[in-house]
Amino acid sequence: MSANRLERCVLGPPAVALFAIFLFAAASSFAQDFKGKGKQPDFIPAGYDDYQNMLDRLGIKKMRKGRDSKVKDTSDEATANPHKDTMPDLMAFKDGTKVTSADQWPKRRAEIVEDFEREVYGRIPKNVPKIKWEVTNTVESESGGIATVTKTLVGHVDNSAFPKIKVAIQASFTVPKHAAGKVPIIIQFGGGFGFGGKGGANSWQQQALNKGWGHGTINPNSIQGDNSRLREGIVGLCNKGEPRSPEDWGALRAWAWGVGCLIDYFEANPDSGVDPSKVCITGVSRYGKAAIVTAAFDTRVAAGFVASSGAGGVKLHRHIFGELLENVAGRGEYHWMAGNYLKYGADEAKFGKKTAADLPVDQHQLIALCAPRLCFISYGIPAKGDPNWVDARGSFMAGVLAGPAYRLLGKKDFGTPGDYLTDPMPPVNTLIGGELAWRQHDGGHTNVPNFPAFFEWAGRYIESPGVKKK
Repeated sequence: MSANRLERCVLGPPAVALFAIFLFAAASSFAQDFKGKGKQPDFIPAGYDDYQNMLDRLGIKKMRKGRDSKVKDTSDEATANPHKDTMPDLMAFKDGTKVTSADQWPKRRAEIVEDFEREVYGRIPKNVPKIKWEVTNTVESESGGIATVTKTLVGHVDNSAFPKIKVAIQASFTVPKHAAGKVPIIIQFGGGFGFGGKGGANSWQQQALNKGWGHGTINPNSIQGDNSRLREGIVGLCNKGEPRSPEDWGALRAWAWGVGCLIDYFEANPDSGVDPSKVCITGVSRYGKAAIVTAAFDTRVAAGFVASSGAGGVKLHRHIFGELLENVAGRGEYHWMAGNYLKYGADEAKFGKKTAADLPVDQHQLIALCAPRLCFISYGIPAKGDPNWVDARGSFMAGVLAGPAYRLLGKKDFGTPGDYLTDPMPPVNTLIGGELAWRQHDGGHTNVPNFPAFFEWAGRYIESPGVKKK
């Protein structure tokens, strides 16, 4: 663990708080931040338009419109690959030299990271503040015959550089009380406000405990609001309330940073009962995007369980099907990304016109950043509510294209022939692959039906110390 990470993760003195109060506050925060409503701080001028500000900075006069998700989907696989000849080569350096050995991968990986940081997701600033973690509540209970310990956390972000912005990361986690050692853990974005389902005998939380794992949640909106208010939250705090630069991080990278801070906590606090080398992350939809971004950039993440992530997640930008780059670069979603990402949706600009074909990277390379670590790509089916909008096919294609990085590092990919344009998707409810895996369940826009498969698959690679039942 690096010194700068350690000093950002200091456990504060415990305090007593009701868990219900935490949930109410978190839910209220989520509702307000998700919609972007609430009183605007006095340091932001009246009428300020963050989206237009970024367009002006970039010299963009006109953006292309994305598809309307409310209109009947007319996506057609026959015309979905007009940019196939511009697909970036995962296994070639910028100078064209081929990557042929594992010892070359770190250099190639660094090139890919740089492109994603500069053009797609943004950079975490060097002046990101320290965090002081506080355990606000500890509850001992029982679930399915397993004694458990649940801790509620608040990560107080140092705002001394700009006191007008306050950021307090909300998280909680549960571990088996009588585990034979430190346990693996699956953290879900969204807390009780995501798509993970409620607790119960067959819940994903109980499945985790039955496997000797812990489970937890983190509220992304306590880190950065899911809205255009980028002069607030952790992004705004680092900029002291000023607008972003085009290379600054967006909400996805900020949410991923929050998970990294939680891993810092586990590293600094062995009494948590969590093995910090076995932290896995999951999320659905926009939080599926956040899950792959977290797993790709933070090499301490053991596994990413990426569900129905769509555009900006594991779907190829160059696969013109369902949600498009133009949608993500529009007013409703641009805040997830770096400002520079907007350039690729520009129809008229000082630099001319750019499209997805001009991106220096595509999402197969984001998946490849997870190698040799575990990555499980999950989707449902349109008939049950996982719409064509999230483009399962385009995400399967990205996984196929990511395969060479896994094979280079001695790991197993999907195991398909390897042609992303023609490889058939496996039947629904069929798990394929090794360290890089795919499963499309027969449910809707959720990760819940794939949790049993995830735990079975992850158990092949991540050892659990076991737990005693009553």
